[in-house]
Amino acid sequence: MREWIDKLFEHEDMVRMGHHQRAADGNLGLGWLYYALARVIRPSRAVVIGSFRGFVPLVLGKALADNAEGGELWFIDPSLVDDFWKDPEAVQRHFSERGVKNIRHFLMTTQQFAVSESYRLLGEVGLVFIDGYHSEEQARFDYATFENHLSPEGIILLHDSAVVRTSRMYGDDRAYEHRVKCFVDELKKDARLQVFDLPFGRGVTMVRKSGA
Repeated sequence: MREWIDKLFEHEDMVRMGHHQRAADGNLGLGWLYYALARVIRPSRAVVIGSFRGFVPLVLGKALADNAEGGELWFIDPSLVDDFWKDPEAVQRHFSERGVKNIRHFLMTTQQFAVSESYRLLGEVGLVFIDGYHSEEQARFDYATFENHLSPEGIILLHDSAVVRTSRMYGDDRAYEHRVKCFVDELKKDARLQVFDLPFGRGVTMVRKSGA
């Protein structure tokens, strides 16, 4: 595992984006949690919405591959920050060079994916990681799109949930407020849900249906 982590961190962007990871001691930070959940739940399918350079898809994809049951990771990202995810061959090479070959990328927004044939065929999902556009409205849409596909033991994770802050990820002329925390605060009022915050890095929140 350490050899794989060291190879992962060869790409300098893998230590960015707020998952509390650290290359010096091969520490995945919150990635350990993501990996462990995929190993424990053992889903046949997991979904990741958004990733700057693929840290979470790679960690979850690795976990699914390490399970005896295998599993597939569906990664939804329209590549709006830059062109990194726009070349299908380059995307597959990026993942396979890091030893993960079970990731299927959709160059779409969640809105586009939700009306696609792939969404109709999605089936049950054991893990959903929401890390796309961080407005309150988009977080709500991402959550609503996949909550009914969640398996009884499944978990939805929302990243960047610790604080409201201004982001210039899309450029200074497109600055906006990260307001995932506001949507999470709304979820905490729903008695049907178990909602748990981890404030490390930029924060991640786990959501599970309490009656499952």
